Amino acid sequence: MDRLHAIQTFVKVAECGGFAAASRDLAMSPPAVTRAVAMLEDHLGTRLFVRTTRSVRMTESGTRFLADSKRILLDLAEAEEAAVGSHASPAGELRITAPVLFGRMFVTPILADFLDCYPLVTCQTLFIDRIVNLIDEGLDAAIRIGELPDSSLTATRAGSVRRTVFASPAYIREHGLPAHPDELANHRLIQPIAATGGGDWQFQQNGKALTHRAQSRISMNTNDAVIELALNGWGISRLLSYQIAPYVADGRLQPILTDFETPPMPIHIVHQEGRMVSAKVRAFVDFMAERLRADSALSSSTALQSRTPR
Repeated sequence: MDRLHAIQTFVKVAECGGFAAASRDLAMSPPAVTRAVAMLEDHLGTRLFVRTTRSVRMTESGTRFLADSKRILLDLAEAEEAAVGSHASPAGELRITAPVLFGRMFVTPILADFLDCYPLVTCQTLFIDRIVNLIDEGLDAAIRIGELPDSSLTATRAGSVRRTVFASPAYIREHGLPAHPDELANHRLIQPIAATGGGDWQFQQNGKALTHRAQSRISMNTNDAVIELALNGWGISRLLSYQIAPYVADGRLQPILTDFETPPMPIHIVHQEGRMVSAKVRAFVDFMAERLRADSALSSSTALQSRTPR
């Protein structure tokens, strides 16, 4: 049995969700795919899939073996790239992930320039507002906002953002400007459902933490919707500084309670640890980090600037 071929076939069946789809992707006959997986199961002494006439699902052993198999194939690919030489031209498919709005506002335009600079690289993006496992999802790199947990990932600092409370000039003219977080109790609040900490809005004064339990009449599951409602003058909300930067710059939104902001949150580009980082990943991390660091909207030393409301 060609064990490597069998593992590659197993991974493809798992990714495609069936033997027929895997056979098409691999340009193999369905019986050949079935034989390869069956031989691997015999070698391991355990079932990797439960097959019925209508579906194929992975067993618990199959799920565990899939993660290990992806790691093995990734290590092999890195070893092959390292054998070619560390100065090889970046090439191949690059798979990255980032938060949705950050991906649209910052990653996408930089990625367009990156692909122009490296014509042998193709890219697949996963913009999603949750932390994903790079190995399980077959990803090369991720852009993450916030403090990183201890892990085996290599992290490159690329900037920082702040949690910013804001409202439209129209709302401020009608309802006044809160001078302290406690005064938010007298205002209409728009709660982003995706915000960490539930209904708690965290602040800081003279190094001391302050917490305001936000009592909001409306909660929204997308940041775009939160921003739209704030632009319409309905109430006060809180998002990350980069998410409202364009609207602050043109005077449509105004940061408030800036003297009570918590410390900046770091932005990192992370990838799997190892000496054999592929040329495409190395080039992407260097390119993306340099461009993000140069963006004033992602600098902790740059306060959001807005026009004075009239």
